[in-house]
Amino acid sequence: MIRHVVKRLFASFGVVFGAVTLIFLILNWLPGDPAVLVAGEDASAATIEQVRIQLGTDRSLGRQYRDYLVGLAHGDLGKSYATREPVFKRLAAQFPSTAALTLSASIVAITLGVGFGVLSALHRDRWLDRIVQSVALFVVSIPAFWLGILMMLLFSVHLRWLPIIGNGGIRAAILPVGCLGLVSSVPLLRMVRDGIVEGLHEPYVTMLRAKGLGEHRTLYVHVLRNALLATITLLSVLVGELLSGAVIVETLFARQGIGRITVEAIGQKDMPVVQGAILLASVSYVLVNVLVDLSYTLIDPRTRLGLQKRLT
Repeated sequence: MIRHVVKRLFASFGVVFGAVTLIFLILNWLPGDPAVLVAGEDASAATIEQVRIQLGTDRSLGRQYRDYLVGLAHGDLGKSYATREPVFKRLAAQFPSTAALTLSASIVAITLGVGFGVLSALHRDRWLDRIVQSVALFVVSIPAFWLGILMMLLFSVHLRWLPIIGNGGIRAAILPVGCLGLVSSVPLLRMVRDGIVEGLHEPYVTMLRAKGLGEHRTLYVHVLRNALLATITLLSVLVGELLSGAVIVETLFARQGIGRITVEAIGQKDMPVVQGAILLASVSYVLVNVLVDLSYTLIDPRTRLGLQKRLT
């Protein structure tokens, strides 16, 4: 098992390295001079050149890339062009807010997706199934920012139940968490529904019923467990969507977090902050995929046996 984890982590290193390299090249190819943004458009040419030297952007692209990789090897993500604050310190201060948002949204997505997926499958082609599918189609058809605006208009402006923006406690988190979790729940709902509907027609279900096993035990112990295998694979993909959705939600609801400072850093062409945020998101995505891969061995014994054969 340990050998398998090491192999997966080593293979994932290329993904992180590729993401870091690609974002470095893209940011350096974008028009605009960070030194001008830092010094101000009215600054003299000498002042701008001095700022370039301080930021290190006067060096060649290859030299900047080499220095960046050397810094990463020593755990140094550089300093923000705008605030001159260490990037690691800035990201560490914002990470708990984004982690809480994405974790809460994933819990909402899993609860809604699995719950309504099971409900829809048990009432297949009936009025309840049609209502659930219609609502899911409506949610998945609109962008996350537009759904967030609709929720703000309904719950904050008209009903005045919840605050519109800010980080102040649980009430302020309900709308952003609900928006992000609701959008992410739709693919899970469809996957769970289709998996259960297909599983209920498998021969092993007929055999379990013939042996006298109850419908609830057949559904929740056997059918749902098999349906969750494909759902777990989808969860690893949804992590990327949750992280990207956090950028939109944090900006829309004016919440502190990695996503919001990334948007601000892009506008300021603050490359070290953007690179650090992308690196953090890539590492988080890779770690979740490794955990998902390992979870197969706990849910499906066939996967565990196949892994043992490959390692021996």
